[in-house]
Order: sequence, then structure tokens, then C-alpha cells
Amino acid sequence: MKPEAVREAERVPHGGDDDPAVVDFSANVNPRTPPGVREVFETSLDAATRYPDDGYPEYRGAAADYVDCAPERVVPTPGGLAGIRLAVKTRVEAGDSVLAPYPSFGEYAREVDLQGATPEFVPHDELLDVDPEGHTMAVVCNPNNPTGEAYDTEELRAFAARCRDAGTELLVDEAFLGFTDRPSLAGEEGVVVARSLTKLFGLPGIRAGFLVATGERLADLQTARRAWNLGTPAVRVGAHAMGQSEFVDETRERVANERARLHEVLGEEFDVSPSDAPFLLLDANPSERGVDAILATARERGVAIRDARTFRGLDSHVRVAVRTPEENDRLLAALGVDDVRD
Repeated sequence: MKPEAVREAERVPHGGDDDPAVVDFSANVNPRTPPGVREVFETSLDAATRYPDDGYPEYRGAAADYVDCAPERVVPTPGGLAGIRLAVKTRVEAGDSVLAPYPSFGEYAREVDLQGATPEFVPHDELLDVDPEGHTMAVVCNPNNPTGEAYDTEELRAFAARCRDAGTELLVDEAFLGFTDRPSLAGEEGVVVARSLTKLFGLPGIRAGFLVATGERLADLQTARRAWNLGTPAVRVGAHAMGQSEFVDETRERVANERARLHEVLGEEFDVSPSDAPFLLLDANPSERGVDAILATARERGVAIRDARTFRGLDSHVRVAVRTPEENDRLLAALGVDDVRD
């Protein structure tokens, strides 16, 4: 691996704040968790005295129902990012080229760099128009982080078909897709889908996710994954969470309503990107305040927001999560933006 790639790969900034005194709008995690997860976690501790079944039938079955695919196509992973690393390292080699969106999740480029390959950056809203010929892999984040837009499903399937014809693997990160009612590409030939239980179910610390693949790639991933790569509490809680359809529906409705409200109010001071995700990207240029001042003021008022200048191509942006109505009111107050409602 090239020395400059090592430096680039050392650390990718992420959202998330561990200060309990602030409300964390810097990470896009549901502030609510499904009913019953605490009880499931506690009762799983007795079973954790034995090694788990490495076939993970309960978890794979729940995941298959969750994304509408066959259970045998599910590869359990300790989080979405672990799945992305597994997919990249079992496909990409030194000297390869990988299409990567920008601005988007910085870990894609990091994982490509770690293999000694080259990320070819493409604007996220132009990626589906690019010819995949000559590239080992193409990465799509759907909905895209940090902008929030989801891709048209048919256009994404058409791009997947072109990737198949070109011999290019399509890796689709669906970490935020559960917040929408759009179908997953799980089970699509030539596509590897990465899912995480972090975002929608509000469980970043449980470290549970999965990949979905077909054919020889499925066999590669199943062989390469570590044995017992999910602990029993993660398996039990994850399977339980993925079955909570009422919780998912309620979360989608709340996020959609609150996202629309925040978009309207914040649009009075910022340029706000359209979003299908549980977050909004704000361009501070129309504001008289700079990003540093916005971040500092919000922090002083007990709210942590994401400095989006860490994303490639953004130089005047912040990103804010969509949380509960009461917390969102606090965000607006911290940003000094009034929400005038009857």
C-alpha cells in the first residue's frame, strides 16, 4: 500500500458524541429503540455462557424477512462497516479501481485504500450515469450520507444491470434505507448489500449488521467471515428488532414529519438539501455565521451537530440528525432559528 494511502486511511471522522450533557445531533441514530430490547438483551446473557450457533439461523431468518430475500443469502456481520470491509477486501486488489461517491461516507475510500486500490470519486448524483467498465467495484450509499437523497429504485437496478454486464461488482450501503419504504436490492444478482441495525433501531453499541449476496460472491463472503462473528446478545436483540414492523412504521412517520418541519424552518437561514434520510445537510453560506461559530454556539447551548466539512467537497456545511419533536425544538433553539407554530 502506498504511504499516502496509509495516511489517508488512518482515520475517518464520524459523528457521535459521548458527552451525556449534550443532545447528540451529530450521529444519525434513532433516539428510540424497539420495545422489548432490554428484556431480550438481559435474557440472552444466560445463553451467552455457550458458543453461539455459527449458522445463526434465527438472525439470518429475521434479516431475510426484513429485506425480503432468502435466508441462505444473508451473511451476519458485527455491524454494517464490518460488512463493507469484508466485501471490499474479498473483491478488491492492489491496482484496482473503485467508483466511490462524494460527498459520502469516508470509510468507502479508506477501505479501498487499505487494499492498495484507487477510489475514483464521482459526484453522488452522477454516479448512476457513469460507465462501470474497467472498475472492479462501484459503491453506492442509498440514501446518501451526508446529503440524504435516495436513488430512484429503477435507475439503481438499471445501473446494477450495467455493472453486471461490465463485470463490476455493485456494493450498496443501505444503512439508512430502513427509514424509507423503498425496496432493498438484497438478492439482486451481482450486487452485495450492506445493512446495519445501528441507525433505524438506535443500537450503535450492539454491533450487528449483515451482507446479502448471491452466487460465488456469497460463497466468498461466507468463507471469509470470522467464525462466531456475532455475540449472542447481538443475535437475539437484532433478530427481535428486525421483527418490530410497527416500530419501523412509527419511526418512518415521525422522521418524515419532523424532517419536513425542520427543512422548512431551517430553510429560513440555511440552504437545506432535500433528504429521504434521518438527517439534513445545511449549507451555512446564506447565514451570516460561519461553520465554526455555528458549531461552538450549538455546543454552548447543549447540542452537538456534525461538522460536514470533513466530507469531500463540502466547505461550508453542517449536518443535523432528525430526532424527537422535543429534541428538534431544542436544536432549533440552539441554532437560533424560530419555529413559529399556531
